[in-house]
Amino acid sequence: MLPVNTSWSTDPPSPVRVASVGLDGAALTSLWVAAWRAEESERPDALFHDPYARALAGPEGFELLEAAREVALIEAPFVPVRTIFFDERIVRGSQVVLLGAGMDARAFRLRWRRGARVFEVELPEVLALKEQRLGSEAPRCMRIPVSANLTGNWVVALERGGFRPELPSVWLLEGLLLYLDESLVRSVLGNIDALSAAGSTLLADVIGWTMLWMPQLQPLHDFVRELGAPWKFGTDEPEDLLEPLGWEVTAYDLATVSTEVGRWAWPAIPRGVPGVPRSFLIEAMKPGISRGSPHR
Repeated sequence: MLPVNTSWSTDPPSPVRVASVGLDGAALTSLWVAAWRAEESERPDALFHDPYARALAGPEGFELLEAAREVALIEAPFVPVRTIFFDERIVRGSQVVLLGAGMDARAFRLRWRRGARVFEVELPEVLALKEQRLGSEAPRCMRIPVSANLTGNWVVALERGGFRPELPSVWLLEGLLLYLDESLVRSVLGNIDALSAAGSTLLADVIGWTMLWMPQLQPLHDFVRELGAPWKFGTDEPEDLLEPLGWEVTAYDLATVSTEVGRWAWPAIPRGVPGVPRSFLIEAMKPGISRGSPHR
């Protein structure tokens, strides 16, 4: 288990305080994730440093984090490990899209390529709270908030924000697919494929179906359901999400990546062994010659 931050209450989250931020469902979990990133940043052996996470989480985020820990039977290092994994890869892009950006502070804390544009697609109420909590902080790239719902026409909103589909993009779907129905997962990925020039990259985390329904996670299932953010999607074959669309997919076992950074408390069992609960970090590339690059 990761250390608990004792400066915040371990009582269940206050309904009044949580409701006061004006978020619900999966949007509310973005505060929980920000709190976890803040705790990681303050460890002496931190995998990354997010100086904005504590402010973005607010007291509500820490209440949610501690309430989740009260019911959790296990705590795997999902958030810290996926954060550093994506940090190392996302900065390679000059046109980056964060779908369901939540309280992600990468636009402010990472070193980007000169001229990089980072689109943050998120619900308007999440973007408004984020602006409020960040105050006058300046991003280290061209940050473009895009107010949209993934169940609506987010593609139009993204293109109106200046997204250029003829250029290679890096897409980040972090902590997102878990909350979507399978039909919406495939719709979102189909739209990404249609918007992606050759040479584009997609980064995502995908929980395995076996892990999603393991008995040890059922108390957390109940917890997030009460928040209005039930877990819905998982697959033990994440390559099947993008390979049929022509993408080259590498699925990293979270256990293996976590072991490499010293954050896994259990044996990392080879993927060929069936029936093992797993979670995956996905790095996929769309092959071919980019329309946005000169070629001969």
